[in-house]
Amino acid sequence: MKQGFPVASPGMAVGLLGGSFDPAHSGHAHITREALKRLGLDRVWWLVSPGNPLKPRGPAPLSERLARARAVIGDPRVVVSDVEARLGTRYTARTLARLQTHYPGVRFVWLMGSDNLAQLHRWDRWEEVMARVPVAVLARPGARLKGLNAPAARRFAWARRPQAQARALVRHAPPAWVFINLPMVDQSSTRLRERGQWRVRRGPE
Repeated sequence: MKQGFPVASPGMAVGLLGGSFDPAHSGHAHITREALKRLGLDRVWWLVSPGNPLKPRGPAPLSERLARARAVIGDPRVVVSDVEARLGTRYTARTLARLQTHYPGVRFVWLMGSDNLAQLHRWDRWEEVMARVPVAVLARPGARLKGLNAPAARRFAWARRPQAQARALVRHAPPAWVFINLPMVDQSSTRLRERGQWRVRRGPE
């Protein structure tokens, strides 16, 4: 594996949590630890993206977002990575395709909050995301019903597995997804920015 890329061996179960992390916060850490426990994952990688194509304004510099993320999580099972910048990808479907090529035999699971499930149908090649890896959706404050009623949830309703089978998700061939209810932490990157608790140089408009 190239220098700077996360390390994983064939057979490992690795959760992937992507996003701008602008900034990372306790909500990210909470759903990550819950995913490790409930899905039986060996590792979780935080894929700190160069930028979110769905957001018109650029995020804080990548180096600052990476540093903040590492300070927030502090768990040896979690790798904070700029692998999307190293791969030159910005869209999840393309990132997954490249990771599967680079890490043959690794069992990836895409992790997302229910707020992201609500807008998944807006992602580039979103149906390919569901077709490439199992997906675990973790409840987020105010977005549980919105996520479950979203176009992506309806489109793949037939592929949903019961929450009781969450630990077996990594062994299911995609499309396969599970919705996990859990105690929620009411924190968001948007709220932190609005409160002025994340004052850094922004990217271009």
